[in-house]
Amino acid sequence: MARPFLLSPSLLSSDYGRLAEELAALEAAGLKWVHWDVMDGAFVPNITLGAPIIGALRGRSKLFFDVHLMVEEPARYVADFARAGADLICVHAEATRHLERTCAAVAELGKQVGVALNPATPVDAVRYLLPQLDMVLVMSVNPGFGGQSFIPFAVDKIRELAALRDGLNPRCLIQVDGGCTPENTAELVAAGADCLVSGSAFFKFPPYRERHETFLRAAGAL
Repeated sequence: MARPFLLSPSLLSSDYGRLAEELAALEAAGLKWVHWDVMDGAFVPNITLGAPIIGALRGRSKLFFDVHLMVEEPARYVADFARAGADLICVHAEATRHLERTCAAVAELGKQVGVALNPATPVDAVRYLLPQLDMVLVMSVNPGFGGQSFIPFAVDKIRELAALRDGLNPRCLIQVDGGCTPENTAELVAAGADCLVSGSAFFKFPPYRERHETFLRAAGAL
């Protein structure tokens, strides 16, 4: 099943003092998705932003809001992020005791459903959930901070997940987050990735349109 390549720039590496302008610049550069890293200081050591910030900016952007909840017990918050305007809500398999219930709650709110897997979490953690998921996020760094180096074994994990996905739910996207650059994009796409999250490797290389095109060319999508 052919899927278009997507780049989802992570606002974690953007200028937080001018988020509305950053969103407008991404749209003008031809991006379709933007990645919101929500961190609670408990599941991960960092604290970032919450639903009120996303809600305040939802009306300022037509981008697809890809919301990554790096929080303990995400079921407590999915309704808040749905109301704020998330288009897809991704929760960590490691953060909730009742993963299927949490995923079903996201779907009932009318949002696309994603599950994220930390580097050491096996693909089998989502085997039985795959038919009801819109996306699986493979973390290729340990979550919590931007600018980390890519963990090489993530490539084998993407291949394993892609084989499982193709048999159980071909429409499900595979996203990769952590250390994604133009230099490793071709390898990640060949392994089965559909969507890459890029923070510092995107925002630190303006202009955004040219950087987007660099990723697209590396993915063979331009």
